[in-house]
Amino acid sequence: MNVSFTEKQEIYIAAQLESGDFQNASEVVRDALRMHQFYRHRVINDLRAEIAKGWDGETSERSVEDIVKAKLAAREK
Repeated sequence: MNVSFTEKQEIYIAAQLESGDFQNASEVVRDALRMHQFYRHRVINDLRAEIAKGWDGETSERSVEDIVKAKLAAREK
């Protein structure tokens, strides 16, 4: 597998190696992928929970137009 990094990412990886927390670039990348996987699953689970709350919650009396107008008005303040 071949992976390309931006200059900023390469600098970050080098800094992690210099800190002594990692022995090589592969360890840094594997750690980043583990963190990404954890974060991604957490975000998906949080979204699913919010969707479930929406489906299970009370029905709003406001129309879509009412909601949009309220959001636009809030932005103008």
